[in-house]
Amino acid sequence: MLFSMEKNLFERIPDFKIGIIVYENIVVADSPSMLKGRLEYFQETVRTDLDERPVDEYEGVKEWRGVFRELGIDPKRYRPSNEALLKRISSGKDLPFIHSAADVNNFFSLQYDMPVGIYDGDALNDYIKIRRGQEEEVMEGLNGRMNNMEGKLAAFDHTGPFGSPVVDAGRTRTTAETTNAVQLFYISPSLPAAEAEKLLQAASTMFIQLHSGTSSIYLLNQNEPQLQHLSPS
Repeated sequence: MLFSMEKNLFERIPDFKIGIIVYENIVVADSPSMLKGRLEYFQETVRTDLDERPVDEYEGVKEWRGVFRELGIDPKRYRPSNEALLKRISSGKDLPFIHSAADVNNFFSLQYDMPVGIYDGDALNDYIKIRRGQEEEVMEGLNGRMNNMEGKLAAFDHTGPFGSPVVDAGRTRTTAETTNAVQLFYISPSLPAAEAEKLLQAASTMFIQLHSGTSSIYLLNQNEPQLQHLSPS
């Protein structure tokens, strides 16, 4: 599978980075009590922290709002998913437990303060390209609503848009039957590449501890806007 980024994204944001982790032969199930406990503890920590500073003062929230503005996307209308999670917690709502892959994905988004998406690898078609949507490109979201993707930052495969820093598609959602998955990290541009690689390695290690299987890590940036994943199978 070929991974790539639209080169004109770097004209606006030279340090743009997308982290990709490919997981193979994994086992998705109900989240273990360890993960549920960490998520619950993290949420309580966030609620305490939110008493001292509002959501819009989180560095990741500020940076991704800035990225959206640079790309001509209104961050007040389209909220990055890490901000949406924080807003939900600040309103007193708990994050729902879905299954281990989705739950650990939410944990990563909170822990690293950035949008993170996870997708069923077998539902992806041919390639992944990070670019802005064009006229008439739409995506049916996880909530069943049709989302107009024109001008918005998104991930595309041969079929069309399947994910973004705001909303993901229903057609590529992970389930308890998922055995291969792809995780996208919308890394804050200010994070150096070496630190981004350490982050991806730490996330991969935790995910594999929970799900078994194998993982492969990729970092798309201006120096390497295109990379190839060759599955061992």
